[in-house]
Amino acid sequence: MTATSPRPARSRLRGTIGIAAIIVAVIVAAFFLFASLYTDFLWYDQLGFQNVLTTQWIATVVMFVVGFVGMAVPVFVSVQLAFRVRPVYAKLSAQLDRYQQVVEPLRRLAMFGVPAVLGLFMGVSTAMRWQTVLEYLNRTPFGIKDPQFGLDNSFYVFELPLYHGILGYASAAVIVSGIAMLATHYLYGGIRVGNREVRITRAARVQIAVTAAVFLLLQAVSIYLDQFSTLTDSRGASSLFTGATFTDVNAVIPGKLILAIAFALVTVLCIVTAVVGRWRLPIIGTGLLVVASLVIGTAYPALIQRFQVEPSAQSLEREYISRNIKATQDAYNISGIDTIAYSAKTDVEQGALRDDADTTASIRLIDPNVVSPTFAQLQQVQQYYQFADKLDVDRYDIDGTTQDTVIAVRELDQQNQASPGWINNTVVYTHGYGVVAAYGNQRSEDGQPKFLESDIPSRGQLGDYEPRIYFGEKSPSYSIVGAPKSSDPVEIDYPSSDKDDDSAARKYTYTGDGGPKLDNVFKQLVYAIKFGSEQILLSDYVNKDSQILYDRDPIDRVKKAAPYLTLDRNAYPAVVNKRVVWIVDGYTTTSDYPYSQVEQLSSSIADTNTPQPEYALDDVNYIRNSVKATVDAYSGKVTLYAWDDKDPLLKTYSKIFPGTLKSQKDMSAQLLQHVRYPEDLFKMQRSILETYHVTNPSTWFSRDDQWTTPSDPTASGEDKGKQPPYYLTMKVPGTDKPAFTLYSTFIPATTTKESRSVLKGYLTANADAGPDYGKLTLLTLPKDDTVPGPGQVQTSFTTSSEIAPQLNLLQPRGGNTEVVRGNLLTVPVGGGLLYVQPIYVQANSGTQYPLLRKVLVGFGDRVEFEDTLDQALDKLFDGDSGAAAGDNGVTPGDGSTGTGGDTGTGAGSGGTDAGSGSGDGSTGSGAGAGGSTGTGDNAALKKALSDYQTALSDRTKAYAANDLSAAAEADKRMQAAVEAAIAASGS
Repeated sequence: MTATSPRPARSRLRGTIGIAAIIVAVIVAAFFLFASLYTDFLWYDQLGFQNVLTTQWIATVVMFVVGFVGMAVPVFVSVQLAFRVRPVYAKLSAQLDRYQQVVEPLRRLAMFGVPAVLGLFMGVSTAMRWQTVLEYLNRTPFGIKDPQFGLDNSFYVFELPLYHGILGYASAAVIVSGIAMLATHYLYGGIRVGNREVRITRAARVQIAVTAAVFLLLQAVSIYLDQFSTLTDSRGASSLFTGATFTDVNAVIPGKLILAIAFALVTVLCIVTAVVGRWRLPIIGTGLLVVASLVIGTAYPALIQRFQVEPSAQSLEREYISRNIKATQDAYNISGIDTIAYSAKTDVEQGALRDDADTTASIRLIDPNVVSPTFAQLQQVQQYYQFADKLDVDRYDIDGTTQDTVIAVRELDQQNQASPGWINNTVVYTHGYGVVAAYGNQRSEDGQPKFLESDIPSRGQLGDYEPRIYFGEKSPSYSIVGAPKSSDPVEIDYPSSDKDDDSAARKYTYTGDGGPKLDNVFKQLVYAIKFGSEQILLSDYVNKDSQILYDRDPIDRVKKAAPYLTLDRNAYPAVVNKRVVWIVDGYTTTSDYPYSQVEQLSSSIADTNTPQPEYALDDVNYIRNSVKATVDAYSGKVTLYAWDDKDPLLKTYSKIFPGTLKSQKDMSAQLLQHVRYPEDLFKMQRSILETYHVTNPSTWFSRDDQWTTPSDPTASGEDKGKQPPYYLTMKVPGTDKPAFTLYSTFIPATTTKESRSVLKGYLTANADAGPDYGKLTLLTLPKDDTVPGPGQVQTSFTTSSEIAPQLNLLQPRGGNTEVVRGNLLTVPVGGGLLYVQPIYVQANSGTQYPLLRKVLVGFGDRVEFEDTLDQALDKLFDGDSGAAAGDNGVTPGDGSTGTGGDTGTGAGSGGTDAGSGSGDGSTGSGAGAGGSTGTGDNAALKKALSDYQTALSDRTKAYAANDLSAAAEADKRMQAAVEAAIAASGS
């Protein structure tokens, strides 16, 4: 006994330690969960949107409880009832006896545990549907009735999804309860199988019959509701369009009504069986249900579709196509589009642009998708600042004139700090500084953007404003700011010398209210847990006046404040009322609008600026730009404005989250000046109009006037994305005055890989706040016209016998420069369509940033290539375009081969050494390469260009003939021609 007595003691000790470890683990996990929830509450409370969080919490908890009870209670009741009515003296098989011996010790635990576990799964699932329930409880009528059943569209958007959800969860609960009930009856003798027969006790028969009746009744209601779902289904009898087709209306909908009645009748038979004890009737009824489902639900609609509809589809589907066209145009807000027949001229004539002088002067030369490296090179100032890869286009009132502007925010780049670490990353380098803006239609003599706001401290045309950027698209994950007034500032505000370190930098202490306060140890602890950093708890830089800034991306902040919104991919900055704010467009969407065409949002808006997703799961068939949101770049304050207060979806969400939306009337005049028509909405509408510009059902059915958006001609590779829409200030044909406009083009659609690049449509949206905001205008070109589209014009630019040699001079073979093609703009001026493309040149190694060197223009079949847009337009229109471009008066000082790179990155002399002055060199400005190769009209230069073209042609023929020696000889002549051209232009 003495030798074995310690073992029980050790066993008890291990058990006690194990229990203690489990308790500690549970407490730690619970505290981590609490820390996450508490920090969320602090964040929302500081932002002023705590009711958004609490509403979600309450709704989630209530839905979890409903789901838990809805599954656990039926399963528990079914099992308990089956156990209580078990036959007490039933003789069971030896195998069932063994099963009972195994199950009986765990029976009580299983009867409570299994329903609880199943309830947890159901509760988690239903908790995710809180938004559907709140939408139903706060639903708002659309005031529009569907053409089939005469129900308000709100029934399909708010009610039908909830009904289907309830039926789905209820059916799942009944099925699981039924399985548990059958297992219990079998285990305890209520159901006995043997000697080729099944014996069921009366109590088991009643329970089984009632459960079957409940399930069949649920299916009857579900099938009845399915007839309404045909109006939002794009996978019906015909996949031609979304909504009920001829087959759906005349076969599927009546069939579902018949099947619903049949299911209800079999439900009655199951109840009869529970009373009289005869299974024959429900079994026969169930068999007939299967046959009826196959015949009425599948075969009959298929026969109608195959033998009645398909031979005469165009005439039979006409009414339903009309329904789809009308609903789609209403749902995507394109029903009020102004369609104008535009007979575009293709012949040039002098003075053609005289009536479009304002539009011509506003044509943008600075491509926001190209010049980010140039902004960085010229305005980054220090290595720890950065600009977005793609800049934004806005407009500002400069000296009484509205000026299109390319604008960017100078944000913090922590990865390029000299000494990264927790202190530098968190409390020293906390914010960016200022905006940089350039005239969209102007350039400097050396090809640089002409800035209207620049430098540190900020100076320019935008006036005084708070320049510090604490909240931006590239802000750190979190920063800790704020300190007592008596303490020395530690945040790097901006550099005050040319040194790369912060020894001479100006320091600053944050004074705003941008994040939760860390004014006690407990808050510091929960945030240390949240961000996994003990320094938050231990650092001396964290004090009672500290705030922690996180979730700083403008789109993320708006998404958390308004979880019901689908947000535009592009938030853009603006200087408004002496503050830098981010403007974010929010959409209310649904995929349940009856008869409207369902599209995938992310696929529809994909282009060269927005990548195509691998899996698009965001189906929509209704969209409104219901909310304009702003995020203050200094304080992070989020303000939501109800832009479309008539939208039923927005009215519903404003009931769910009261007090979170401000009226459009509360928007300041300055803010309204910077409101734009959002790109994603425009691209969605553009995608729909590719098909739905046709309103005649017969023409729509034949698809002989289908359009598509052209591929971006400036993109490289085989799989080019769509050309993105562009913002320009222009006077659209049919309007009275110029307006800030978003536009895109259409070409004929084709089933082959390449479409004919002939322009068929030109779509614009007025982007200026006011009575015409959002007005869509569609210029339709005559079907027999062959106005060149963007792809065709780009090919003309590339293959022109006059332009190709000059382009090759800008990027000579084996040279150190390369050409970057800017956006190809299409502008409706001069009674036709003018194409404009800026040409940039940059070094192909070392420091690379593009500088504007040339401008390509085209009108009809004619193209020209000059140093400035003004010169190119005059040459294009026989010496006088009739209007001045924005770069009028600019005299390029460094010729066509100047480039942003290591060879002359300063603004000093034109030698090969980098300079930092601002003088002019004898052979070109320091922003480019030293040599100047301007295309002057001297004979030597013309001869050199001609020799180059001849040599290029000879080389092409030599390669085609596989004559490598001739190709090498032609290469030498090409190089000699390049050298001669450089010498001629520099003489």
